[in-house]
Parts: sequence; structure tokens; C-alpha cells
Amino acid sequence: MEHEQPPPRAPRRRGRTTVLIATALVLGALAGTVTGYAIQYGRKPTPLPPLAQQKPGTPKAQAPNDATTVKSINANRWHKTDDDLTKLLVDAPAGAKVEADGYETIDFFATGFKEPDDALRGYLKDGIRRVATRAWRQGDVVVEVRLVQFRDFSGADGYQRGQAEYMPDKEYAGNGGAVVPGVGPGLGHVWVDSEAQEKPGYYPVRSGRALVRRGDVVLDIHYFDTRGGKIDEGDVLDLAKRQLERL
Repeated sequence: MEHEQPPPRAPRRRGRTTVLIATALVLGALAGTVTGYAIQYGRKPTPLPPLAQQKPGTPKAQAPNDATTVKSINANRWHKTDDDLTKLLVDAPAGAKVEADGYETIDFFATGFKEPDDALRGYLKDGIRRVATRAWRQGDVVVEVRLVQFRDFSGADGYQRGQAEYMPDKEYAGNGGAVVPGVGPGLGHVWVDSEAQEKPGYYPVRSGRALVRRGDVVLDIHYFDTRGGKIDEGDVLDLAKRQLERL
């Protein structure tokens, strides 16, 4: 009798203390690597719903030329998340120092997880497409906003559910968090650490996180107080709502 293989464990992001120690290094490296990556137009067009008007007037087809793009060919099927994702990132607040702004390479994105090699292989298999990031620092608060896009719904759904699964663990938020209003418990959640994590020789760290899926894009926000101060759940939730409006 064959034994069933256990389901693969979702890649887990690094702990909070690691984030504190590496914040300056990671954000500095990110700022230098996220720019200059071409937008990928590999997604297949999805079928349009039936038209009420059977014979709508349409312009005559034009032969392709050097200016032809996927967008011009599939204008009626184009969604704004097929355009430049960085344009949809929420703006940093006035007075904040922007540490990173642009696209991350997939391999760099994987370094944020405990087992980078496994995370990289898994997400490539799941069809990860691109990661747009904006990060800023304001006083003791560091915020990282990512739009993680996959090639289809199932990849995004697997990422969102897999990451949400371990957040209640004591090593992470240590609580069940709160549902993002208007998106449902299975699609959006916000957590704020029950306790700050402390390590001798370092300031305590407290963090919040928001995970929300919208189609093939997952909004993944990390919100850190690098001195262990209180994080208002409403602040993380408000940021998530503003980012959803941009999508």
C-alpha cells in the first residue's frame, strides 16, 4: 500500500528579528536591483463574455507593423494589471524616504523566505510572473508594499492562502488577525503581532502584514516598527484599502 505524500509546506518568510538586522542591507540592495526590468506580456487573452449586440461596428483589421504591441492587438481584453504594475503601487506618504521603487527579480524576491531555493522553485512552478515593490521609511516605521502577480488565478490563490496559513503561529503574528472588509475571509486578512520580538543587543521589532488577492495579483504589505512600538491595525488596514483602490 502506497503512503500518501504530505502536501508541500508553504514557503515562510524570514522572522522579524532577521528583518530588523537586514533592513538597511536588503532595502539598499533592492533599490539597486528593482529598476530596469521590461514588462512581460506573456499572458494569453481570456475569452470575452457574449455581446448583447450581435453585429457591433468594429474598425477594419490593420496589418501589424513595428509599432504593434500585445496591447494594441488585444485592446478589448486588456486590463490595467497587464500594464506597468509599478504605476499601481500606492504612493509613499509625504516626508517618507523611499528606499525601493520598481520591479524585483524573482530570485531576489525568493531571498525573503527562510528557504530561498525551495521558494524560488515553487513559485516558478506556480507561474509567478513579476513582483512590483515600493518600500519606504518614516521615522521608526518601515513599510514594504508588493504586488505579486502570477500567470493565472490558481498561482495567486496558492500564494495568498499559503502565506496566510502560518501567520497565526507564535513565531509570526501569534493571532488570527482580521478580515479585510469587502473582500471576504478567504481573500484578504490583516495581522498585527501580539508581542514584539526581542533579541539581546537589538531593539525589539513589531510588525503587521496584509495579504489580499485580487484576480491574479496578491497584495502583500509588511509594516514594521523597528523600535517595537505599538502598531495600529487600522493603519495597516487603511494602507491595504488604498492599495486595493489602485488595483
